[in-house]
Amino acid sequence: MKIAVIGFGAAAIGFVSEAKDKGHELHILERSKDIFSSSISGIRSDGKLFVSTSMGGDILVPEEMQKEVVNFYLEHLDESERKGVKTGVSFDKRSPFFGKFYSKGFEPINASFYHIGTDHLKDVLGRIYEDFSNNKNIKFHFGVKVESVEFVGDKFKVLGEGFEGTFDYVVVAVGRSGHNLIKQIALVHPEIITSGNIVDVGVRYELPNHIVQDLNEEMYEFKVQMRAKTGYLVRTFCNNPSGQVVLEEYDDFVTVNGHSNSVGASDNTNFAVLVSTSFTEPFNDPIGYGTYISKLGNILAGGRKVLLQTYGDFLENKRTKKIGRVQPTLPQDNYVLGDINLVLPRRIALSIIEFMERLGDVVPGIAYPDNLMYAIEVKFYSNKLDNGRYNNLKFIGDCSGHTRSITYATCHGKMAAKDLQ
Repeated sequence: MKIAVIGFGAAAIGFVSEAKDKGHELHILERSKDIFSSSISGIRSDGKLFVSTSMGGDILVPEEMQKEVVNFYLEHLDESERKGVKTGVSFDKRSPFFGKFYSKGFEPINASFYHIGTDHLKDVLGRIYEDFSNNKNIKFHFGVKVESVEFVGDKFKVLGEGFEGTFDYVVVAVGRSGHNLIKQIALVHPEIITSGNIVDVGVRYELPNHIVQDLNEEMYEFKVQMRAKTGYLVRTFCNNPSGQVVLEEYDDFVTVNGHSNSVGASDNTNFAVLVSTSFTEPFNDPIGYGTYISKLGNILAGGRKVLLQTYGDFLENKRTKKIGRVQPTLPQDNYVLGDINLVLPRRIALSIIEFMERLGDVVPGIAYPDNLMYAIEVKFYSNKLDNGRYNNLKFIGDCSGHTRSITYATCHGKMAAKDLQ
């Protein structure tokens, strides 16, 4: 069987690792020009893996499979790199922090973390690529941006820039950044959409390491969520001790993100504060909503830049004109001082404020007025797509709407490949 795998991210890696020895002809179509310029954001940025049953997606993934996936990535480190992997357990119930957060209305989330570091990810990805390339059943096609997937009888025609191919089976693994392709397929085949009403919108928060030193030393990644008075669920995401704030590039806009190397490179910690919003009909375009807000932030920042504001100015609804004690780790040409309140919807802004004020009750200093906020950070979740609708068309990983992590996306790919005959 001739199979097209569109995109080479975590989900595709899981699928190929499971399918490579089943005798099928696998064609991996990746829009980047080569493996070294791959835009695999989840793997390329930070490389934080975890094992947890309470986060990462809405599919049921056995812990054993999650551990297998984590070990798969760790095995692609050399011995010295493996020794540098930072590990931690978020909110073991014996932790003194568990009760402190719980008493203030937070839900502490338990997970085991493994942090590879951005500096080692290119090596991991390169070694995985090398392993796959040595398999005679696998062929990579770089520089192919797939634009459409069309039914032709019982097969598929896949069209892209300078590429045309016919396949028996198509696996779409384009991640969150491939929303245009998902939208195009869904326009022609709306029956694949089962639901589509959740968007995560928020900010990247940055503060000095010393304020959260005890948290960082105990668990590396602290993961908490709470239900705000607005009814929205607010959570922390992707904590990076001694990390850096970075831009996340999309075709026609940028958002903000964060990462850290295996050895810390700054005096600051950054993490996301995200608000999950649920909509009712007729809303069916979560990616369009997040894109609109992101583009508005770029417009106010004067181009492909993000807004930066102190937390104190955010509370007072005034534009930041001067920063205080906390120095940004994002390069100056990537941000503009401004007022994030002009971008965030009111209920989302109120939810973030309530969340941060409660965090300040647990961790003194986390809500200091000169700590920094960057906007916008968005986690794009596709409409939830139905993988049971067609036997030979599957959507895996974050583009399916069912995962939101490296671990779960990779597992989702493995699970899809296990069903191959």
